[in-house]
Amino acid sequence: MPVIYRLLTEDDTSAFCHKVSAALSKGWELHGAPAYAFDAARGVMRCAQAVTKRIDAEYHPEMKLGQQ
Repeated sequence: MPVIYRLLTEDDTSAFCHKVSAALSKGWELHGAPAYAFDAARGVMRCAQAVTKRIDAEYHPEMKLGQQ
């Protein structure tokens, strides 16, 4: 079964938590720890979380990963 990978990013607000929670509710699994960095150009903290998911279809680069 192929595994696909996404990196979710967002400003450090509840929107990031909702984005990750939505992915988890669709069967994605956390992959590693979240990352945080300061975006000096915008003056905000940014968050990132990698997620993976096993799928029944073969991977191809045209896939819309968020729709899997």
